[in-house]
Amino acid sequence: MARTPNPTPLLDASFADPEAMAEVLDGHPDYRVLRRLKPRREFGHKRQGEIAKVLILDTETTGLDSSKDRLIELALILVDVDKATGLPLQVQEVFDELEDPGRPIPAEATRVTGITDAMVAGKRLNEARVAELMAGVDLVIAHNARFDRGFMENRLPAFAKLPWACSVAEIDWQAQGRGSAKLEFLAHELGFFYDAHRAEMDCHALLAVLAAPLPNTGETGLARLLAAAQATSYRVQATGSPFSSKDALRARGYRWDAERKVWHTQVGNPAALEAECEWLKKDVYGGRSARIDIERQTALERFSSRAGECLQRDL
Repeated sequence: MARTPNPTPLLDASFADPEAMAEVLDGHPDYRVLRRLKPRREFGHKRQGEIAKVLILDTETTGLDSSKDRLIELALILVDVDKATGLPLQVQEVFDELEDPGRPIPAEATRVTGITDAMVAGKRLNEARVAELMAGVDLVIAHNARFDRGFMENRLPAFAKLPWACSVAEIDWQAQGRGSAKLEFLAHELGFFYDAHRAEMDCHALLAVLAAPLPNTGETGLARLLAAAQATSYRVQATGSPFSSKDALRARGYRWDAERKVWHTQVGNPAALEAECEWLKKDVYGGRSARIDIERQTALERFSSRAGECLQRDL
């Protein structure tokens, strides 16, 4: 009687290693592999210049309004960055603590973050430890600094004295070939995933994204933000603009400030300011004389509710 041959194994013995399987799939044009992010403290880069002390920050909150809602989690990563290369050298400290907001956490906030009333009950941030981490910091980076800065300055006013940068607003991700500025999307583009919407892992993910070279320029996101923090920007207000110009303003990227009742935009340097003023005079005010309000901002004011130096400009 003929013997039945042993069936051919579906997988070679080498595929017992998940990473080996991932590498094979990664090399196939029909597949992309995402690996779980493994937080790093050492990066193996040789120091070539002066060190910038950078604080990567993320918060979880009870809602979206910093004037009414409360902090429920704060994470900070203090990392040394080489100013010459924009590369991270070493993570010095990692901080992650919960805080009781003194009110029930809304169901939607718990759904997004997984943080419950029981998890935060009776907890308070170690403010002395946070102050130690803030000492000597050259730049605070958040992925939506306009959101996080408001909450932090309300909770710990000393954060108002530090320069901030925003990895959403100050890196043009679309110009870099990325389809979205969302942190999870950027992580996937770099081949990793992580447990989103908990503050510490969001910080580790942001650091990994910013440590990578930007596709079209080669500089790291950290280098871009360190440079942006040294620059002056201008908040241009289309003061008294005619109602008929609203579509043109919106198309150019202006946003409506409901409190001040004015269209406004942000430009990054004096040359861009001049170009914006010329466009306003021609396309918004129809060549007529106009006086607009301009706010000169540095990294100490950007993304906060505080005004920078206020100027007026005749067009």
